[in-house]
Amino acid sequence: MPELRRDPVIGRWVIISTERAKRPDQFSASSVEKEALAPGEKCPFCEGNESMTPPEIYALRKPGTRPNGPGWEVRVIPSISPLLQIEGNLDRHGHGMYDLMNAKGAHEIVIDTPQHLRESQISQDHIAKSVNVIVDRIQDLQNDPSIKYALIFKNYGQAAGGGHIKHSRLQIIGTPVNLKRVKEELAGAKRFFDYKDRCIFCDIIKQEIQAQKRIVAESKYFIAIAPFASRFPFETWIMPKEHACDFYRMDRNRIPDFAKAVTLVFGKTRKVIGDFPFNFVSHTAPFRRDAGKKGYWETIERDYHWHFEILPILTRVAGFEWGSGFYINPLPPEDACKSVREAAL
Repeated sequence: MPELRRDPVIGRWVIISTERAKRPDQFSASSVEKEALAPGEKCPFCEGNESMTPPEIYALRKPGTRPNGPGWEVRVIPSISPLLQIEGNLDRHGHGMYDLMNAKGAHEIVIDTPQHLRESQISQDHIAKSVNVIVDRIQDLQNDPSIKYALIFKNYGQAAGGGHIKHSRLQIIGTPVNLKRVKEELAGAKRFFDYKDRCIFCDIIKQEIQAQKRIVAESKYFIAIAPFASRFPFETWIMPKEHACDFYRMDRNRIPDFAKAVTLVFGKTRKVIGDFPFNFVSHTAPFRRDAGKKGYWETIERDYHWHFEILPILTRVAGFEWGSGFYINPLPPEDACKSVREAAL
């Protein structure tokens, strides 16, 4: 019989559809488009083609190399088709009962490797370098008073919205409002903290360590779990074991260990289902500047817990999901977790 599971943070319901259930190895047919360039094709994100992109905002470079030329390891540029633009002002106003504002914010592309590599070829060390650059960029964006939140994400593969340029990159979008998904988590975390005086994410981590059913991988400072109410097959959350609400304030000495956790999860998952399309998204606390809401912000420090979500695109969201808000997952997270955890690298 199918099973309904409730997400303990925001109250979202998921149907674990046992009657449609598949074994973990039945998802191995998923495919991602080839990364190789056609003869004569130039990728604007490859080293040596810097003139094909807007001037860089920031770059991690080898000593002696010049901006907007070869010699970089991680490079940040503005998006050529930004969802939000850094120029101008918000000009928030009403139109009858409706609210409008200018689409002011930031939209940056983090090119996380100078070579045209497959995701599986990017080293743990290079992931750590990319994370350091992302932290630098978010710390800079928080200085803009019009930006309230910075979202980090990676879309890999056409099915995940990866686009026609198949060069590994992440994106950072700074928004002038707090995101609905994160606000739902903030509200759920606050309700739990007000009732139990504990962080709900910390409680989830403790319970999963005790149960040993949904732990995908661990490093010294981070843990990866298959959420109890997983929306998608092989969905995984990576969280710090110690309580922390801000990703961008992470101890820099722990970034290599975070890169290790990311490498473990993706490496093991690929062993089970092969190369797969995915969305990789951050959930962290919003920027906190408003002294008038000091009590509210202090609560966030205590009750919220940053994490990254890996969302493999192996099933389709259709009419029932859009109409109901439920998700249908044909693979129990315990089964997905067991197969990934036991995969040898």
